[in-house]
Amino acid sequence: MKRIKDIIRPFLKKDIPNIRPGDTVKVFQKIKEKDKEKTQTFKGLVIARKHRKEIGATITIRRVIDGVGVERIFPLHLPTIEKIEILKRSKVRRAKLYYLRKAKGKRARLKRKEFVQVMAEEKPEKEVKEPSQEKQEDEIRPRQEINKE
Repeated sequence: MKRIKDIIRPFLKKDIPNIRPGDTVKVFQKIKEKDKEKTQTFKGLVIARKHRKEIGATITIRRVIDGVGVERIFPLHLPTIEKIEILKRSKVRRAKLYYLRKAKGKRARLKRKEFVQVMAEEKPEKEVKEPSQEKQEDEIRPRQEINKE
């Protein structure tokens, strides 16, 4: 078993977000057409996630296009998938949302859940101010601050 994990490890992606059923996601996938390579996006609702964190882990995404329901199954560790963005998160009480296939109108809506996506950003270093600059900033103050004192 350990041997198999060692063989599979280089093929696993490490930057996969925590995707759950009820999330609205946008999947960016590279597609080759003859000699050109372009990025195709598919935006939709995650109705199922299978196989946890294995190499064969998949998500099923559903979207209604021109009144026709379209579902695509994306393997999470597929090399052609550039990135997956989570756009919004909904409150759900099921692991598989297959009931949404039959639901139409208001029944197909999900309650929105507060979601803040944290992006990894580099923190800028604090700038060191010279003493002469600090004095100039103190002298030039808005009128409101002067009146308050």
